[in-house]
Amino acid sequence: MPVPGQTPASSPVRPPAQPAASATYAPPTATPILPRYTNMPSALDYRKLYAQTVNRTLPIPATAQAHYGQLLQNALVQAGLPDVASEFVAVVDRNPFVQALVLMWRQASSDPWQVIGASPVSTGMPGRYDHFITPLGVFRHTPDNMDFRAEGTLNDNGIRGYGAHDQRIYDLGWAQAQRGWGPRATSQMRLQMHSTDPDQLESLLGMQHSKGCIRIPGTLNTFLDHYGILDADYETRIREGHLLRVLKPDREASRWAGRYIVIVDGGATQRPTWSPAPRGPRVKHGAQIDTAD
Repeated sequence: MPVPGQTPASSPVRPPAQPAASATYAPPTATPILPRYTNMPSALDYRKLYAQTVNRTLPIPATAQAHYGQLLQNALVQAGLPDVASEFVAVVDRNPFVQALVLMWRQASSDPWQVIGASPVSTGMPGRYDHFITPLGVFRHTPDNMDFRAEGTLNDNGIRGYGAHDQRIYDLGWAQAQRGWGPRATSQMRLQMHSTDPDQLESLLGMQHSKGCIRIPGTLNTFLDHYGILDADYETRIREGHLLRVLKPDREASRWAGRYIVIVDGGATQRPTWSPAPRGPRVKHGAQIDTAD
């Protein structure tokens, strides 16, 4: 959640409303480019594609899958969206013992939610200045808060806080979040979902480590981006004739694209076996790496 167009290095609290043009992918045309569509018979076939594409996955057991389905439905009901169906939804469990993203789908509103795939993430790490507790709720991924792309440059700590060059930053706009420092008051932060440094920080996914944003594996970022998994609203704008430079012309969009990222707390009181803790921070120049995003 740093300043769009820059590599994360400082406070996330006051970025501009729109990303810098230098951070935005610009296809060599001024004409909106409609996507190709993946030749998938059903949305559940993305399970295999997820497993083939994403290099860090979690084997969620059936009981946990049902648990996340219920948490998702409860959150949608509370947000006034009980009938969301036939589209992908990303569920993020911010619980410190879990730290996982679960991609879910159901055919109809009367059907149970099913898991497409899951991967470790990092959410807000409290206890330090400028570190927010990642907020709970249903967040719509919309071009009203335009995404942008990582430049891949290093910050003062030698870290690519947004990940490798051209990785996509999913901007979810301003959100009310509890501060992780001081008296734990609530204030605004810019909520984003993005990759992290592939060499120094991706190994830490699975533990709280961000300033409030959601860090995801680089291969998951590529999967979501290339197949338009959460781009329903973006593709609608394209079909209306708008030019959205962040979308790549060679993308293969899903017919079951969704638009919601739902952040929950699964209530775990100990680390589940299917979501193992990372090995620990990498060390650089004899000291633990300290970075933020």
